[in-house]
Amino acid sequence: MGTAGFEWFVAGRYLRARRKEKVVSVVTVISVIGVAAGVMALVIALAINSGFRDTLQSGLLSATAHANIVKKDEGQGIEDWRELTAKLRRVPHVVAVAPVLYDPGIVISGPAGTILVVLKGIDKQAELDTSQVLHNLKSGSLDGLATDQNGLPGIILGSKAALRAGLSTGSIVTVVDPQGRLTPFGPAPRSQRFRVAGIFESGFYDFDATWTFATLDATQKLLSLGDVVNDIEIRTDDPAIAPSVAKEAQRVAGAGYDSTNWQDQNRPLFSALKVESVVIFVTVGLIEIVAALNIFIALTMIVLTKYKDIAVLMSMGTRRAQIRRIFVMQGAIIGIVGTIIGLAAGYSVCYLANTYRWIPLDASIYALSFVPFQPNPLDGVWIAALAMAVSLLATIYPARNATRIAPVEVLRYE
Repeated sequence: MGTAGFEWFVAGRYLRARRKEKVVSVVTVISVIGVAAGVMALVIALAINSGFRDTLQSGLLSATAHANIVKKDEGQGIEDWRELTAKLRRVPHVVAVAPVLYDPGIVISGPAGTILVVLKGIDKQAELDTSQVLHNLKSGSLDGLATDQNGLPGIILGSKAALRAGLSTGSIVTVVDPQGRLTPFGPAPRSQRFRVAGIFESGFYDFDATWTFATLDATQKLLSLGDVVNDIEIRTDDPAIAPSVAKEAQRVAGAGYDSTNWQDQNRPLFSALKVESVVIFVTVGLIEIVAALNIFIALTMIVLTKYKDIAVLMSMGTRRAQIRRIFVMQGAIIGIVGTIIGLAAGYSVCYLANTYRWIPLDASIYALSFVPFQPNPLDGVWIAALAMAVSLLATIYPARNATRIAPVEVLRYE
């Protein structure tokens, strides 16, 4: 048996206490459980944070533009939008450009079917190129947006909005522009009848509950506008570079335009999630400190109960460095076993909780219908490294204390 094999053998034997030293074995088991609990808690907590961040980000990026170009004077529409969109398509990293017309509206389907919506006037093909929302129709088709023989243009509703208003494909609704037109007697709302051409479901509550789509022509007619839009949406080949692309698009558009991007629009949300991940790490990391204290206690008790054995080993030629390594290896064994159990338990819980949606949420509040668990494999690497580092740090004092034993003094009285 080599030197290292000898040290591992002795370390393992010391952790398996004899019957009269069962308290050492119990503390060792508690230490393993502590390490495992800390590792599992960190895996699960970070998986929840990553799940919320990734799910919200993917939902936003699938439904909204990466960058937007708008007039600095919000009261004016973009009249030369055709020329401007042609210029923006030539900006590096831009893969699609869509002119749109946003306006708050009211959908009325009957005495009890009134809902507030965001009406989005679109060019059908451009919208398909810049957004994924209309790729997910539950019923109907995009072809239904065209005006039918009765002169009714089509409108596409979100699934939650349609459910609240009791609507289905083919229903007739009235869309009201509450801002209306100015008359001598005050603002007069404008309205227009639409036919429900389809119902979409993005899986993102805010979109499904409030967004509606109609053609650009129909929206302009409802708002009594000319051939104008109030936003030009841009999709890039990489969402991460959207801020730089937005700045270049603004430069191309000219001095009268401003730009925004998805990161700026959602900065408070993602900043909060980032701070939350730090808080989670610090809070749950305290469990690892408790586990380290258990390891410290277990090794200290082993040193106290193994004075005679350590003295005999040293009298037989075992070096102090070897004695020190024996106790370090005991901490390593506790750390390795606890880490393996914790990682296995943590990733298993995440898989089952995400697959079977163990924790439901109120989608109207959280935008998601369940808590998503998305563990990152790389998180497991640094969590394991942290657990091992804490376990090994807890062995420093007991290992040094074991090497201070004087074999002659201990064996003199045996």
